[in-house]
Amino acid sequence: MAIQKLRESGNGLTGTIAVPGDKSISHRAIMFGSLATGKTVVKGFLPGEDCLSTIACFRQMGVAIHQEGDYVEIQGNGTKFLKEPDAVLDVGNSGTTIRLLSGILAGLEFYACIQGDASIAKRPMNRIVDPLRLMGAKVEGRQGGMYTPLTIQGGNLHSINYELPVASAQIKSAVLLAGLHAEGTTTVIEPEQTRDHTERMLKAFGVSVQHIEKNISIEGKQSLTATTIDVPGDISSAAFFLVAGSIIPSSRITIQHVGMNPTRTGIIDVLYRMGAQLTITNESEETMEPSADIQVKSTSLKGVEVGGDIIPKLIDEIPIIALAATQAEGTTVIKDAAELKVKETNRIDIVAKELNKMGARIETTEDGLIVHGKTMLTGAKVNSHGDHRIGMMLAVASTIAEGETVIENSEAINVSFPDFFGTLNDLQK
Repeated sequence: MAIQKLRESGNGLTGTIAVPGDKSISHRAIMFGSLATGKTVVKGFLPGEDCLSTIACFRQMGVAIHQEGDYVEIQGNGTKFLKEPDAVLDVGNSGTTIRLLSGILAGLEFYACIQGDASIAKRPMNRIVDPLRLMGAKVEGRQGGMYTPLTIQGGNLHSINYELPVASAQIKSAVLLAGLHAEGTTTVIEPEQTRDHTERMLKAFGVSVQHIEKNISIEGKQSLTATTIDVPGDISSAAFFLVAGSIIPSSRITIQHVGMNPTRTGIIDVLYRMGAQLTITNESEETMEPSADIQVKSTSLKGVEVGGDIIPKLIDEIPIIALAATQAEGTTVIKDAAELKVKETNRIDIVAKELNKMGARIETTEDGLIVHGKTMLTGAKVNSHGDHRIGMMLAVASTIAEGETVIENSEAINVSFPDFFGTLNDLQK
């Protein structure tokens, strides 16, 4: 896809938009609704490719799911009525699906095989395989369970106390979901707090979860009761427009009903520190997840250091933070982010490689990036490498670059934001 720089009229991005529903919450709503008894209604569901893969997997296990746009009804009958799938469960590009679903499958007394696309085949699965094996699940995979496809013979699990090797909400959730079907109390100890959508939603479905400092515990053999889930806009998707509104002159954007879960708002904290003009209004705590409207106005930014315990709160936003840093005065240092190497791509290397093609000055380190600003970007042929967040970041970069930018593999954006380009174009009118 080719994108021209914004027209030279002095107009930036202006308007009010909504971003798609939160991807993490949408996945969990489908999963937990499928495990629950009764009809679960999901409003604001993200109908992106990743979340549709989650629906497909549970349909294969006999769950009746009706999905129309961002509205979903799930008729759950409890875990005892889930059936052994007749074919391989295909998660597509979704790391959330394969890791959380593996935790669920570990507790079910049947055999399943699960795999994804070429990107998933390269992502480490031993992080979930190891604790699931400790709980008694029989899990096999390539290279001793390091890579997909995975085969899982579940059932007869026992509880464990498990200290996470890295701060990962996916690993935490996999262990907790297995613990839901285990004998006794399973406890996960986090090195740093990660996003807590699983704990919040389990409580919404009537499950008791104990959270004391960095220890999260769940008693096994609890059942889920159907409920209604209102999914707020995904702050990870909103992040692209928060940065675009900051770095494109004469911009003023309002993003409505954005999820403001405190384990996800690191992007807000970093942009404030960089000098961004953000205004938060219409804050609501009435539902399971807090939400608010966010307004951003263009302004000059400054370089900052990003690292430590804030990283889990913005791990998916680092590509767009790197772009913001190219337009900030001074140097931005991003560290403690080695987890980026095992996302959809090695985001440390890819962010630097693709933005440097456009004239950025970015160095890679073992655990992050050093971005030298402020630099003028020039249109170039760039590539998402099949990573939706890289694709959206490059699209925003193209709007400030001189000349034409061609983004190869831009269809990857459909994973989380199918109408991204339409939304961006609407703000340019």
